[in-house]
Amino acid sequence: MAVICKLLKFTNRCESLKKSVLFNGNSSLRRYCTFVQEPRSKRFKGIVKFSLVGAALGTAVGVIYSTQKINKARDNLALEGTQVERKILLEKPPISASRSIISPVDSTNLDLTLYQYQSCPFCCKVRALLDYYGVSYDIVEVNPVFRTEAKWSSYKKVPILLAKVNGGYQPLNDSSMIISLLASYFYDSTNKIEELIKFYPSIALHDDKGKFQNEIVNKYFLMYQNSIPKEMTMNDIVEERKWRKWADDVLVHTLSPNAYRTLDESYRSFEKFSKVGNWEEYFPFWQRWVMINVGAVAMWWLGDRLRRKYQLKEDVRQSLYDEVTYWLRGIKARGGPFMGGQNPDLSDLSVYGILNSIEGLEAFNDTLANTKLSTWYYAMKEKVESHSGNHLINS
Repeated sequence: MAVICKLLKFTNRCESLKKSVLFNGNSSLRRYCTFVQEPRSKRFKGIVKFSLVGAALGTAVGVIYSTQKINKARDNLALEGTQVERKILLEKPPISASRSIISPVDSTNLDLTLYQYQSCPFCCKVRALLDYYGVSYDIVEVNPVFRTEAKWSSYKKVPILLAKVNGGYQPLNDSSMIISLLASYFYDSTNKIEELIKFYPSIALHDDKGKFQNEIVNKYFLMYQNSIPKEMTMNDIVEERKWRKWADDVLVHTLSPNAYRTLDESYRSFEKFSKVGNWEEYFPFWQRWVMINVGAVAMWWLGDRLRRKYQLKEDVRQSLYDEVTYWLRGIKARGGPFMGGQNPDLSDLSVYGILNSIEGLEAFNDTLANTKLSTWYYAMKEKVESHSGNHLINS
């Protein structure tokens, strides 16, 4: 309304000016004022036309956007609860391994390639399992910014474990499912990987926020088939599942806010990751520069948001100490050096892998100094690096 009033006042002033010009005989100004006054109806029609066109375009865009959202929602609704197909690759992606881990005690005859970030806690979980059981495998180090080495996969996360099977190569996604499937295979290797994966269907579901995602069913369950191991009770199995889930749902979320607590600490963490992951060997200089500098800033920015999201304490170190202490109390209640008793179970390997991802960082050193973690952690390190679980594999 205020704009319309201003336009009316401007038009009235032009009318007065025109009359003055007509008496003074100034033809140029007369033409100007005539131009201002005469097209008023035309300008009004133009404004109306422009408004109608804009409204029509806006309506069209809104209809198209709404239709796409509705169709997507319908597609998601149609897929709700359906099983996601896992296709076997006929050929292995033409990407050279960054390095090979050769175990002198490996008797599994498995052909495995792990696509990973070296310091990803979920990748460290899988490596801890493979190393503990003395399995040989190849590693492809994935660029965490560009993901060039994993473009072949529709799965946008790591780890991805590619296992050679009859008919090609079976991609295995989700660290907890990978651990459960491989542990089931180690218990009874007559069960083929391509058959075991059928017990871990990926189901299309909506999460708590209404977002569509794939959820792997049974990912904390081992497929013992005929009978459970003699040395394990049902209570042992339930406890192992409980602590594995706690590691994924609670412990792992304390890491990022601690590793990237300040911008300086975030830079030091990424420089450590570069050294541990041999980025200088695997990636060109410009990619390393992007990975360190962009990664450090991005994760520092994200770290504080993760602190709030997972309701960690203002002093995020204390949240990490608290969860580590909670874990150690659980081990003490079980009565052995490990959660699994005299030998590590899958929850020991999962927690060790998660904490191993920050070994050498300030957060890890502070945790050693402020908790009683060191005894269990270094006992686990010795078990993993000596492949002490290899004798537990049943061929």
